[in-house]
Amino acid sequence: MNNRWNSKVSLHLMVLPGIITVLIFSYIPLFGLVMAFEKYVPSKGILGSHWVGFDNFRYVMHLPDFFQVILNTILIAVMKIIAGLLVPIAISLLLNEMRITFIKRSIQTLVYLPHFLSWVILGGILVDILSPSAGVVNQLLQAIGIDPIFFLGDNKWFPFTLVLSNEWKEFGFSTIVYLAAIAGINPSLYESAVIDGANRWKCALHITLPGIAPIIVLMATLSIGSILNAGFEQVFNLYSPVVYQSGDIVDTFVYRIGLIDAQYGVATAVGMMKSVVSLVLISVSYYLAYRIANYRIF
Repeated sequence: MNNRWNSKVSLHLMVLPGIITVLIFSYIPLFGLVMAFEKYVPSKGILGSHWVGFDNFRYVMHLPDFFQVILNTILIAVMKIIAGLLVPIAISLLLNEMRITFIKRSIQTLVYLPHFLSWVILGGILVDILSPSAGVVNQLLQAIGIDPIFFLGDNKWFPFTLVLSNEWKEFGFSTIVYLAAIAGINPSLYESAVIDGANRWKCALHITLPGIAPIIVLMATLSIGSILNAGFEQVFNLYSPVVYQSGDIVDTFVYRIGLIDAQYGVATAVGMMKSVVSLVLISVSYYLAYRIANYRIF
């Protein structure tokens, strides 16, 4: 009995650093949400600032650009979710059909590498290759007779540039999930299909896709919770005042109001509204994942 107790104590001690980290960085800062209901002045602190109730929320709702920011966030996030499902699935199906192991693994490694690069590095790369004058992309467009496009300075093109560049960075990581699901499909199904005369296309269509359908549904359902997360790091490193109309999202909006304009109470109010909506969406997504794909956290 004593040995069993000692074993449990050691396991709890191993978890303790993680619990302390979560408390310090996730729960204690929740006290700062009080600023959403105050006219916060740094010199007076949270306890000394004037209480204004819901004035900050009313002020935000009457800002001329607020609803455009919400629309931009949802539009960019939804496009990223759709691309984040379609592209990895397509690449996984193509990689699964490759029979030369060395080439297959090499491609997997190459598409996976951008995931480890920060948006600070990738932002600089994209600024160079998408430059309207000396960028490689526009040089190729000019070579085939198309006028240069200012991808990072045109409101029409900027949201699509965000989606495509984000997918270029992340699709290799998502591909791993679907390749793992494909690896779990019973090989005898393919053997039976080949005996019946099915080609690779029909095998992929009638065996591979149905086999990974539960994972696709699960990933699509869980992505609902991130519909208000359009990617602060990416947008912050790529956008400029020229494309605020189509590229400004909730997170960058909070950054500009809070840290640049020093309206801390207003910024906290916006962040709190986003958190509440995100909590509802995440709860709905996990419920749907449980009901549709039988997904459970524990």
